[in-house]
Amino acid sequence: MKRPLRIALCQINTIPGDIPGNVERIREVAGTVASLGADLAVFPELAIVGYPPQDLLFRRRFVEAAEAALRELAAETTEVALLVGTVRRREGPGRPFANSAALLDDGDVRAVFDKTLLPDYDVFDEARYFEPGEGAPPFDFRGTLLGVTLCEDIWVMPQTLDVPVYARDPAQELVRHGAEVIINLSASPYHQGKPVEREQLVCETSKRLGRPVLLVNLWGGNDEILFDGSSCAANPDGTLTHRGARFADDLVLVDVPLAGEPASSANENGPAQLEQALVCGIRDYARKCGFRHAVLGLSGGIDSAVTACLVADALGSKNVTGVAMPSGFSSEGSLDDARRLAEMNDIAFHVAPVAEAYDALRSLALDVVGEGPFGVMEENIQARTRGLLLMAISNRTGALVVTTGNKSELAVGYCTLYGDMSGGLAAISDVYKTDVYRIARRYHAAGRLPLESIEKPPSAELRPDQKDSDSLPPYDVLDQILALHVDQNLGVRDILGQLPDVDRVTAERIVGLVARSEYKRQQAAPGIRVSTKAFGFGRRVPIVAANLSFLDGSP
Repeated sequence: MKRPLRIALCQINTIPGDIPGNVERIREVAGTVASLGADLAVFPELAIVGYPPQDLLFRRRFVEAAEAALRELAAETTEVALLVGTVRRREGPGRPFANSAALLDDGDVRAVFDKTLLPDYDVFDEARYFEPGEGAPPFDFRGTLLGVTLCEDIWVMPQTLDVPVYARDPAQELVRHGAEVIINLSASPYHQGKPVEREQLVCETSKRLGRPVLLVNLWGGNDEILFDGSSCAANPDGTLTHRGARFADDLVLVDVPLAGEPASSANENGPAQLEQALVCGIRDYARKCGFRHAVLGLSGGIDSAVTACLVADALGSKNVTGVAMPSGFSSEGSLDDARRLAEMNDIAFHVAPVAEAYDALRSLALDVVGEGPFGVMEENIQARTRGLLLMAISNRTGALVVTTGNKSELAVGYCTLYGDMSGGLAAISDVYKTDVYRIARRYHAAGRLPLESIEKPPSAELRPDQKDSDSLPPYDVLDQILALHVDQNLGVRDILGQLPDVDRVTAERIVGLVARSEYKRQQAAPGIRVSTKAFGFGRRVPIVAANLSFLDGSP
């Protein structure tokens, strides 16, 4: 009988481009794994260079540094072997690089496995850089034939319209060649529901192949993309036996053949996990970009209140400054709510009225355009004055300006370019307003958010008695329309088919607002992707796109 093979799934947080730092993290974890008696330590996809490296790959010295780092790691492998994600330079026709996994053992690089299926949908753009692998045979590692795959190589089932139906099944090919265990190195991004979806994939794949499947995943935030970790393993009957932590370093020790009880059920509380994901994204964006402090506007409303709580959780309350910037249209209640929010979270709070600046700027504008009725110009001068002030504070203090607009507003353009959109990170720009309310209720229950910020009607307070409902449908209706149009890419006809209580005029108006606001979104601060379709890199729509009403039989 074979000796059981102990494999450590090493869930780490890497930084794109930080080859020395990434290698040091790998080295530290490998030392810990050796003390636990593991035979093999498996690290995530592209762990040496960080995921996604994007056009850094085209810098010659960058790839040379990755190759040198791999050789250094290999020379150090004496007690425990490493299976680590890296980039490999190719020769011959095709793309210049391969997305690879390298097996390091006994002081040398023993084998290299290239990724076969290269995703180029949503946030993925791997076909820009990498050539698909032809498929390496299983590798005999201490008496066990290991089949090595990378992320997309096991995502072969039909998915959504933008995901290709693959002609190859790399894991099945490995099993046909005798693989006894399938190992998958992943950089699998997070969205709400993705951890469960990924675990189901691993279980279905193990049952389909009749082999144990072990998956190690990256965790942390890199620009807009979040990774949740959640490394896992399933035995050949499709039972999940191991589960790694969400959004944290973890070592998952798996003895092959797999034994033991099924993994305990995960806590998949929606608002709690969404909150955890956003805090991770804010913390990593700030840390990896070199920010230790953040500043944001506090209006007394629900969006800025939730954002302030998230930023305080991410950076620590002592590293957050809130600024209330009332104008002549701001209510005393809103200022009180902003002050209470700051006190409840122990963050620094300042009041900087913008009425004088607004009057001066409006006067300058009127000198050019002449007198006219109060309108969008006056509203946006207020918002832009606030954005100017926050950026000035950032310039002097070095704090990151965090914007507070939600996905519902960003979708329909209910925001001011160079005003409330000004900043370095849009913390909740992929969170619909209805989900903002869910998070707010959790913070209120924890004694950190005033009830008044939840219960009062949403308002930008840029003109007398203004309410969001003056310009938009109720958010529970708006968000249903947006979820179908933005997240599922449905047009008016299909939206009406799924939402019979919504009239055509409303649906057409909202779809039109989304289209006309594209120019704003393409100038927005980067956000944190937590949905299946976030604005930004994963949703590419031309600003000058034609009116698509003809697709729905509209006039």
